[in-house]
Amino acid sequence: MCSLQYYVIFPLLILNQLVPVTNFKEDQAHWKNLGAEELQEALNKDVIEGVAKNVILFVADGMGLTTSTSARIYAKRETGHLAWEKFKNIGVLKTYSANKLVPDSCSTATALFCGVKANHKTSGVDSTVDVDDCEASLKKESNLESIFTWAQDAGKSTGFVTTTRVTHATPSALYAHTPNRNWECEGKIPVAASKCRDIAKQLVEDSTGKKIQVIMGGGRQCLQSEVTESQADPIDTWSCYSRDGRDLIGDWERDKTANGFTHQVISNNEELQNLDLNAEFTLGIFANGHLKYDYERDRGPKGMPSLANMTEKAILLLKKSEKGYILMVEGGMIDQAHHRGHARKALDEVAAFSDAIQMALDLTDARETLVIVTSDHSHSMVLTGYPDRGAGVLSHTKSAMDHIPFTSLLYGTGGPNNFQFTVENGTVVRPDPSRNDTTDFEYSQQAVVYTDEVTHSGTDVLVFAKGPMAHLFTSVHEQTYVAYAISYASKIGPHGVNSSQSTYGFCTLVLFSVSVLFYLHE
Repeated sequence: MCSLQYYVIFPLLILNQLVPVTNFKEDQAHWKNLGAEELQEALNKDVIEGVAKNVILFVADGMGLTTSTSARIYAKRETGHLAWEKFKNIGVLKTYSANKLVPDSCSTATALFCGVKANHKTSGVDSTVDVDDCEASLKKESNLESIFTWAQDAGKSTGFVTTTRVTHATPSALYAHTPNRNWECEGKIPVAASKCRDIAKQLVEDSTGKKIQVIMGGGRQCLQSEVTESQADPIDTWSCYSRDGRDLIGDWERDKTANGFTHQVISNNEELQNLDLNAEFTLGIFANGHLKYDYERDRGPKGMPSLANMTEKAILLLKKSEKGYILMVEGGMIDQAHHRGHARKALDEVAAFSDAIQMALDLTDARETLVIVTSDHSHSMVLTGYPDRGAGVLSHTKSAMDHIPFTSLLYGTGGPNNFQFTVENGTVVRPDPSRNDTTDFEYSQQAVVYTDEVTHSGTDVLVFAKGPMAHLFTSVHEQTYVAYAISYASKIGPHGVNSSQSTYGFCTLVLFSVSVLFYLHE
């Protein structure tokens, strides 16, 4: 049935996204009525002051405002909304890292999850650790606690799901401390840094990683040595590939057995759908490297799950916790698509990310679960050129100067496939994109500057929130603010029940009460 749905329904959805729309009937009354409706929604804003028992933090890797706008048009047309765009609490986050104006994903993840800005390409450590500085990263004082550590100390359950490797840049900041994000397994660590342990080992062997109760994503080649590949699940040549004989998946199982925990390891759609919801620990590794893009993944029993599938099961597994949980959900392939310069793939991944958020909203109670949606950084993609409304975001328009069409989506920087300028008879010539299918998933939008790949952007990103204490997520903040807002909303870490901040607040309240009683007595 799942396979039939894919082959019948999925193509129809894609076709609907690409067919131009030209019949707009929007008179004055339409806009006046819409304005009145939106004003009433704003006036009815419900502020929930209580403690957030649960927190779900959604991170769209590489999704700046241009990407989310374009994805909305791609998936929902101009007047539609993605799952999080009706949240009433919206803020802005500054994404620069400790030493770079334009950041990478692990330094921004460290800011989001640990509340401290880190240097480029480092994860879970402070700015005293430079990239590749193994010795500095081994100093205990440089290692940062994450929201997962805070939650675990408070007795909450923790889990994360990602469409990338579970050892990749974003999730690594939840549990690891490393001076180089590429040290996902032993294969990337130089001899001079042999004292440092790779990210995969820290996930399975260190305190925070061992206590994570739900882990889902890719990265088998970092957890096990000499894994085999297939056309459906190739080796990721961009990543670390272990050859030291390790079997960290087996080690994970043996640790859970030794400590008396019920557990399960799953590896495909069928096993995910049939998993034991009563298990205390779940490890789902669905690919050697990253998971496939959503449009090309095998939806059959032996294939890879969607982000929405993983999110659903993660929530059902974690909701058993009496003290609540923190779940991080990463739409990681948005960034991968942008780096390769394939805009449609990125937009399609945002649509899948939106499906995962809608799944979470359907499964949770807004009175006890704080849902946060943000991005770690943006990309150099722009939406430009005055295309007609309804033409579709993957369409093209014509230049007023050289009269050659150009796509509405362009990149500021790009690799060889994106940099398409040539010199003919001493003149720089730009190819005509209308000769290609610009709606194809493999189409490469043109870029202005030639680099090894599309690079990140340093622009701010938005943060949306719904649920208990969601009103904390307004105004312009450092990206580090998110960790402290989560701490305050869910009473963990710096704002936990036994923390100095909470003690200070309690003492202040007691002193105030005593003062009032004394005044009344007088």
